[in-house]
Amino acid sequence: MSYDINRQRTDSQNRAMWLWFTRLADALNDAGKDMRIVLKPTYSIPWTKDSIHDHLWIPVQKAMYGTESTTFLHKIWQINKIHEVIMRELGEKHGIEYIEFPNDPDPAPLKDN
Repeated sequence: MSYDINRQRTDSQNRAMWLWFTRLADALNDAGKDMRIVLKPTYSIPWTKDSIHDHLWIPVQKAMYGTESTTFLHKIWQINKIHEVIMRELGEKHGIEYIEFPNDPDPAPLKDN
C-alpha cells in the first residue's frame, strides 16, 4: 500500500488532532502533571490544547519527520505514529492513561483552554 505523503490532511483530521490535544491537556491537568512537571521544573503552568501542540506534538513531529507544520501529515501513519510516541512516553514516564486518537472529531464539542 502506498501513501501520498504530499496530500494535505483533511479538515476532519485537523479537528481530530485538536480534539485529542484538548483531551490530553485535560488528562494531564487532572493527573496533576502540569507543564512544569512534564517539561520544565521551574514553572507551574496548566496544559491547554495549544501548549500540547507547541510543546509535545511539534517537537516529536520535528524529531520524527523534520517538519514543524502539521499541514501535510498523512493521517494513516504519520499522525498515528506521533500520537503513539507521545502516549507511550507520557504513560511510561508520568502514568497518563492512554487516550485514543479520535476517529470522528465532531461528536464531542471542543472546549477552549
